Amino acid sequence: MSGTWIKRTIGGVIALAIVGFFVYALMPRPVLVDTAVIGKGPLTVTVDEEGETRIREIYVVSAPIDGKVLRSPREVGDEVEKDKTLLAIIEPGDPSFLDIRARRELQASVAAATAAVRHTETEIIRAESELRFAQNDLKRAVSLAERGTVSQRTLEKAKLDVDVRKAALEQSHANLELRKQELESAKARLIGPEHSAQKVEDGSCCVEVRAPVSGRVLRIDKESEQIVKAGEPLLRIGDPKDLEIVVDLLSTDAVKVQDDAEAVIEGWGGLIPLTARVRRVDPAGFTKVSALGIEEQRVNTILDLTVPKDKLPALGHDFRVFVRITVWDSDSALKVPLSALFRHSQDWAVFQVRDGTAKITPVKIGQRNTRDAEILEGLEPGARVILHPSDRVEDGTKIEDRATVDKS
Repeated sequence: MSGTWIKRTIGGVIALAIVGFFVYALMPRPVLVDTAVIGKGPLTVTVDEEGETRIREIYVVSAPIDGKVLRSPREVGDEVEKDKTLLAIIEPGDPSFLDIRARRELQASVAAATAAVRHTETEIIRAESELRFAQNDLKRAVSLAERGTVSQRTLEKAKLDVDVRKAALEQSHANLELRKQELESAKARLIGPEHSAQKVEDGSCCVEVRAPVSGRVLRIDKESEQIVKAGEPLLRIGDPKDLEIVVDLLSTDAVKVQDDAEAVIEGWGGLIPLTARVRRVDPAGFTKVSALGIEEQRVNTILDLTVPKDKLPALGHDFRVFVRITVWDSDSALKVPLSALFRHSQDWAVFQVRDGTAKITPVKIGQRNTRDAEILEGLEPGARVILHPSDRVEDGTKIEDRATVDKS
């Protein structure tokens, strides 16, 4: 009898253990979650965008005249001094080719000018002969006047003839010089590019372009020898220490930025971020196509580095940087991590931990950055919220803090 009772007791215990195991296995277990306690602290909201450095004042040195610029004597990065450093030398360009009709016309002009020279030379010979005759006639008139044979008027007429012949001879000489210059002009118009090897040796053929300001060469537009027009850029000069930063912000972000706002420059290659300040937000925007092919309205924002020039790092023109412009900040904002927020009935909400369960708590948020958001309504300092809630967490779900479990 006692043996039967013992067997029944052992069987009942085993059955209860099995039932208890299944009950325990089927009981809902608390969901492991990560939590955080919200509180007041500093919160800074920034507009983040890539930008580039640029020299504030860039001087573009242009060709003053048409001509052929020789190979540049300067290289990018060279130091230049105002009114002393030679930047470029411009020579006259080669004459253009002549077609057959233009060449024939010019050759005819040369022949006509040559004939005019010979014609003027014969006029000089005639003028010289007439002058000699007038001078001899004057001598005879003077001799006869001394004896009283001719009248005084005849003597004066002989003197007048001599003066007239002298003036005619001078005029012929002047005409000869004029015809010779016309001949040289006609010959010059026949010069073509085949005579480009001939150089003027009086030193007046070239124009030297010197630095308008002191600084460094940033870019050489005309490095090799080539023909240039007046006004074409030759090279660019600037002071690498006189830097500013330009950032093209989305127009929706640009309206948040105020003049004189503080900014931090990162991603420039150094370990320490640089400080800057907004100088100007351009009043007009422009359209820019993004890498995804989307048209965006952008606005250029100009910043000045607040780092002293003598401590400025090795930045140059058109260097890439990453800019964070402060648009709002507070030293005592009630903030919650963005990973705790989710949308619920058109509003923002969080899962607040109350007595080991998750409770949906609607909240009203204000400013936010990439990590935290400002809580305006719905939570008090010290409240614990769930981070990264999964689809297993619902209103009233039993939860357990993963950090507590790991410590145990």
